[in-house]
Amino acid sequence: MIWSSFVAVLRKEFKHIFRDRGTLALFFMLPVMQLALFGFLDQNVRDLPAVVVDQDQTRYSRELMDQMRATKTFAIERVTNSPDEAREMIAQGTARVGILIDGSDSNVSAQALASINGMVAQQNLDAAEALGAKPLVSVQPIILFNPEGRTANYIIPGLVAILLQLAAMVLASIAIVREREQGTMEQLLVTPIQPIGLVLGKLAPYLVIGIVEMALILALMRWGFGVPIHGSLIFLFITAVFYLFALLALGLTISMRAQTAMQAQQMAQMLLLPSIFLSGYIFPVAGLPTVLYWIGRMLPATHMINIMRGAVLRSAGPFDLLPSLLALAAISVVLITVSVRRVRKLTI
Repeated sequence: MIWSSFVAVLRKEFKHIFRDRGTLALFFMLPVMQLALFGFLDQNVRDLPAVVVDQDQTRYSRELMDQMRATKTFAIERVTNSPDEAREMIAQGTARVGILIDGSDSNVSAQALASINGMVAQQNLDAAEALGAKPLVSVQPIILFNPEGRTANYIIPGLVAILLQLAAMVLASIAIVREREQGTMEQLLVTPIQPIGLVLGKLAPYLVIGIVEMALILALMRWGFGVPIHGSLIFLFITAVFYLFALLALGLTISMRAQTAMQAQQMAQMLLLPSIFLSGYIFPVAGLPTVLYWIGRMLPATHMINIMRGAVLRSAGPFDLLPSLLALAAISVVLITVSVRRVRKLTI
């Protein structure tokens, strides 16, 4: 009985999807456009306008400026011996870095200061060795997984989870509303369909489309933006099934509560901002207040982002990411159970 209910609803839902070709095209084009937009963003500081206060006027100061230029981080706009002039240029905005660093942009300040400190430290070590003195400490940092510091390598794997949420939840959220607006909801509820068959039949078509979209996004990530995938693709797609089930079940629950398609889409999009800001996609979750931290842990995107970054960048496997996998599976089961109970109430 459950199987026949599932197959009947599945066929009906696929017909609805392929009749609405505009929405289907939007389902694929929207994530691709957003991936192209965000994928080209580079948060690494380049050609930072700088003013150098050179009161030394020696070969060492000139070598230091050459090293600054070679890093491509700094674009030296002016060399002066007046700290006041440097302050004035920074205040005017014509320079961002000098002896004083403009602290209004913490990201710029931190990267610029770290770069200068690193060059000065290295120059001091070179000078000490030239004088025959052996340095007491020598630091040789090793950067794992993303040694080039490419922003795309860090941003895009997490962006995959956000894009799948945006597309899957918006489409699933109108699945029941569409029946209500077309006047077929009552016919659907009086048919001898099992609630779990109805839920799975509604979700399965979008799950298939979501997996296809996942493959498209991963292909663009790998060959369009050159982000290497170090982990197992099979593991990523199995994880995506759990993630999509959670998103689709949540979207279906929203659809049952909404009265119109517009209301359903707005309710689905309300969850997008928390998934961006509380999931660790932009800000580290360790720095969140306790309440917001636990809200973030209840969002499917939080665990999918952790899995994507772990598998893509660090070649982490199922045992390495077991807490996130179990959390994602638990969220999926809870949301599907809620959807089934909601449908059961409507059919009684």
